[in-house]
Amino acid sequence: MSRERFNTLPYRYEQFDMALAWELRRSENETVVDGILKNLRYAFMEGIELWVAAAGPDGSVRARAVCYITPHQLRQDELAPFAVKLPLLIEPGDILQFTYCYSGSDGGDGGSKWTQSFNTTIASEAVAPPQ
Repeated sequence: MSRERFNTLPYRYEQFDMALAWELRRSENETVVDGILKNLRYAFMEGIELWVAAAGPDGSVRARAVCYITPHQLRQDELAPFAVKLPLLIEPGDILQFTYCYSGSDGGDGGSKWTQSFNTTIASEAVAPPQ
């Protein structure tokens, strides 16, 4: 996994536990949220799921998809790729709603489950023409 790519992806989010960086790729009839995530907090995370929903400017959800992260266990400071395919073309003003969940542990503590969500509004420069 390329740390260089992680550092150069145009869109990012960081919280105490995880950092995500991504780009948007469009084809004729879908949008792919293609990126990398990084475990910032725990000795290891397991069972990571990343959900992305596309909503219109009014907040109504038009599509939702999930990516199950492999490897199953991600150690602290390790990176993992993700790709979430949404079966529609997003437009400027649309909202991407990200939700990730996992079990995190520092070892010997039985771990804890965590879910975090955030939204990002798509700017006009984020929407490249279909390839």
